Amino acid sequence: MSINRIAFYHLETLLWIARLGTFAAAAARLNTTQPAISARVRELENHLGTALFRRDGRTMALTPAGRELVRESEPLWARFQGVLLGCSDIAGATGIIRIGAGEIAAASCLPGFVAELGRDLPQVSLEVDIALTADLIQQLASGHADIAFAAGRIAHPMLRTAPIGSVDLLWLASPATVATMVVNRPPIWSLTNLSPLYRIMKDAIAASDLADCPLNLCNNVRTMIDIVQEGGGIGIFPRPMARQQLADGTLLPVPGAPAMPPVDFHAAIRAAEADPLVLAIFDRASRLELRSSV
Repeated sequence: MSINRIAFYHLETLLWIARLGTFAAAAARLNTTQPAISARVRELENHLGTALFRRDGRTMALTPAGRELVRESEPLWARFQGVLLGCSDIAGATGIIRIGAGEIAAASCLPGFVAELGRDLPQVSLEVDIALTADLIQQLASGHADIAFAAGRIAHPMLRTAPIGSVDLLWLASPATVATMVVNRPPIWSLTNLSPLYRIMKDAIAASDLADCPLNLCNNVRTMIDIVQEGGGIGIFPRPMARQQLADGTLLPVPGAPAMPPVDFHAAIRAAEADPLVLAIFDRASRLELRSSV
């Protein structure tokens, strides 16, 4: 057993394979190639004198020895990273942080947050993925994202969340649509049931005088705004995403539409997250203060 030949990158590689599930995913996360990951694993196994993975169909599964090494090494690795980060200025931190966000969250809070991170952590690379909330939760839980921003309540036993404020939802239509609503029953555009806002929107529609209007669904708010702006119906939109259209008059509030509760937003990370850089960024995110009038 050649323990003195085990380097930190060997353990880092093992931990990322265990977290992400495949050699390929670990290679992407560590900005290297899959053959390089395989070589590191072979080196680590040779130094320890035991197998850490076994082939399970097309995938590789940890052996009992591999699972034990991961369990015992993870807190030590996190502590080591914390010590290094504590001995240096966080502005000098390096690495790749993967941020996931829903479309509304991306328009409401992400631009300023990402710009601030870029200024304060110039050597940290960011990978931003815009996705549905259900996909964001899966990405976080599987380790394919480090932090996520999403609308609505995020309830998952593997995740830790922090409320970061709320944003108004508005009933909007084009001036032409508003002018003809007395004689016409325009369709209403809403997000699909894959969105946590679907139930809020559906309940609001049912409680309004527009409940008998046709209901159209779309999974993209920007597309719905464009359709409604062209006179294609009525939409329920977050204020930040329709700010410009409200300012230039191409979208107007729908007369008599019932008020809707603001949408709460949350930042989320894995409950077991131990990476000090991710925790520092989550701490920043948890101090965001979105307001419904943004």
